[in-house]
Amino acid sequence: MAEKRFEITQEGPVSIMEFSLPASLDALEIDGVIESVLQKLSAAEHGRWIADLSQVQYLGSSMLGLFVNMRERIRQAGGTLVLCGMSQQLMRIFRTCCLERLFVIAHSRKEAMVIASER
Repeated sequence: MAEKRFEITQEGPVSIMEFSLPASLDALEIDGVIESVLQKLSAAEHGRWIADLSQVQYLGSSMLGLFVNMRERIRQAGGTLVLCGMSQQLMRIFRTCCLERLFVIAHSRKEAMVIASER
């Protein structure tokens, strides 16, 4: 089930992780998503990454922690992570938690591709 919550595709040198998360997930499903994402990421965490959040309605603290963890792993491996497709609600959550300072955030996937390709 966790595999259906995200998909990884490749566009040139950039890996795109597209998330599809509803407003609520149970704890087991959240744990499964986190485990699956980190497992896939550890196989190829170096390089350029985009996390497309256009199909995400809400992120709770566990999922926010996942994104911080992803950013750190990618950064330590010499890569870069760009977030894109965030709704106004998600942006408010990131601002409330002061996370917008940690991440490079693009409005669209196209803009994220340009940013990720330059880094």
